[in-house]
Amino acid sequence: MPKILRLMFRLLAWFVGAILFIIIATLGFFAYINSAPAWSAYRPGIERGIEQQEDGSLLFEIFQGESAYNVGKRLAAAGLIRSRFAWNLVSRFSRETVKTGFYIINKPETMLGYYDKFTRGQQLQIRITIPEGVTLSKIAQLLERSGICKSQDFMLAAVNRELLANYRIPGSSFEGYLFPDTYLFPKGFKPEKIIALMVETFFSKLKGIEPNAAALAPKDLHEKVILASIIEREYRQDDEAPLMASVFYNRLKIGMALQSCATVEYIITEIQGKPHPEVLYFKDIAIQNPFNTYIRPGLPPGPISNPGMVALRATFSPAQTNFLYFRLIDPTEGRHHFSKTLEEHKSAGLIYVKRSAGSK
Repeated sequence: MPKILRLMFRLLAWFVGAILFIIIATLGFFAYINSAPAWSAYRPGIERGIEQQEDGSLLFEIFQGESAYNVGKRLAAAGLIRSRFAWNLVSRFSRETVKTGFYIINKPETMLGYYDKFTRGQQLQIRITIPEGVTLSKIAQLLERSGICKSQDFMLAAVNRELLANYRIPGSSFEGYLFPDTYLFPKGFKPEKIIALMVETFFSKLKGIEPNAAALAPKDLHEKVILASIIEREYRQDDEAPLMASVFYNRLKIGMALQSCATVEYIITEIQGKPHPEVLYFKDIAIQNPFNTYIRPGLPPGPISNPGMVALRATFSPAQTNFLYFRLIDPTEGRHHFSKTLEEHKSAGLIYVKRSAGSK
């Protein structure tokens, strides 16, 4: 073989070898960059949206509108991936976007593993529906039965003074401000975060009903929430909610007692801890308690339930009537008779009580 050919083959071999070395070195480097750091590399508390759970797992939150670039930055800062630059390179060439939500990280994962989890939206979340008109205690029970958090922990968070102050709520608890809706919560989600999400949903929905609600003084808003919580427990037909609001507003104007059976039911079930009554008797409406609006004029000390859209809208936009009375005339359909005078208002020996999902 001519000398020149041997030289060419030797150069080609060196060139191929160099290319293979570069490829292997690159693959090795990427394998290292992609590999999961040791769990001990995690730096808790250094980045928002990453919290260590009681079982040792991590709860990672991707915020609404957050970019993949920022997610990678937080992962790297917390020691969960080795290089945010490699993350950015992957996200640049990928057509997938990270999905907003909460993710459970049970063990160290590769960079590509995180990217796949976040772009596919593999969230370990429990769907829970909070019915309209339920109370704090019943929400706590629902959350515990769903395995999201302990009832006792939720109730303690619901009276957290610092958290109440953050939302300028003058009451002693979040009763009335936890918007009834369908939520997705991770198992083991902190009660404070559950409350924050539900309260923020409440204010978001309220803004859609009354754009100027944010300008109300906390005390004025609180009074409307109290009234909405009563209407929520009284109405069953949507079209009657504004009429009930008008009755209560008319009574408040003249200093007349609201005489809401829902407030008495609240005393029996939530304060006395007794079963929900099918009917109320005169001995029930004579119970000595500040929440009893039969014997005490004005609004009760606080909300008696967590109202939904219909009751809130009726409170902010009541019907304009001269009605001062209403009574349930059809327990099956939930229809009421509204009247202006006591003569029109046919008193009954029994007062029917609305039964709802929140009172079963």
